[in-house]
Amino acid sequence: MRVAVIGGTEFIGRRVVERLTERGDEVLVIHRGHTEPADLPPCAHLHVDRRDFASVADQVRAFAPDAVVDSYALSRADVDAVLPHLPDVHLVLLSSVDVYRVWELLLADDDTPTPLPLDETAPLRTGRYPYRGRGAGLDDYDKLDVEPAYLARGGTVLRLGMVYGPHDQQRREEPVLRRVRAGRTRIPVGSAGTLLTRLHVDDAAGGVLAALDRPAAARGEVFNLGESVTYSMRSWLKLVLAAAGHEAELVRVPDDLVPADLGLTRNLAQHVLYTSGRAETLLDWRPADPLASIAASVRWHLDHPPADASTDFTEDEQALDGGAAPAVAHRR
Repeated sequence: MRVAVIGGTEFIGRRVVERLTERGDEVLVIHRGHTEPADLPPCAHLHVDRRDFASVADQVRAFAPDAVVDSYALSRADVDAVLPHLPDVHLVLLSSVDVYRVWELLLADDDTPTPLPLDETAPLRTGRYPYRGRGAGLDDYDKLDVEPAYLARGGTVLRLGMVYGPHDQQRREEPVLRRVRAGRTRIPVGSAGTLLTRLHVDDAAGGVLAALDRPAAARGEVFNLGESVTYSMRSWLKLVLAAAGHEAELVRVPDDLVPADLGLTRNLAQHVLYTSGRAETLLDWRPADPLASIAASVRWHLDHPPADASTDFTEDEQALDGGAAPAVAHRR
């Protein structure tokens, strides 16, 4: 196939490009040129800011793609800048499970009963711009502004869970691994009982390939992609520690003492647990064993520690000194 990938040099888009080229597809990576990984497989590159996509539309059409993968449409402005200029081919959009109502309830600390697991018919958020005002630079982010336009063009929408793995800019394992590197043997956590469905980046890329290979089943459809097994936060922390070959006690502390970077271990109002049965049935997509995926991801991140990793454990010391829950309370 000939596939144009918008984004494609960082994390999920990068792995999509790698998987496509590995199997012999011809790829055009369309990106700003800010990131040029030395180890990205050989393929054509087209540099343009997304806002100026119209200026390269003729070059994209000249590539004559069979499909276009948009890995980085975050807002309505992102859609308006690109979608009108894409050729009439199979479109695949990377979206997020944060479009569901349960995510809105989670952010609002609202424990309204929610049927689980979520499938693609689950209620969507009633509010918009979930991260506006949270200081993440995502004030205009909302996949609910992105999905409808792609679906109207017959595109495929892939709603991804909490993606982790090599080159993850959010470094999901870092709250544990920075303590591993420092040799910490006691880690303060909350109840850590929340269930959050995750997805390894290789499985995310595999979902894109599955959608591209089955256009008849995928066009105009929405699919959740997540691992087949979901671990509680406590179990996930233990799996990360085991993969790192490090022994540490997870010490239960009150929620108000949990360090900020371990905030997901607090008693959260909602689980985000969803099913990918539709993708498995219609796209013949299968995620890998999460135990192997977690171990591989941890090894990569141990080998590639962040240059700005925090070595400040003041919050840990305060939590461990100021209110570890008594053993009896923990057993309850």
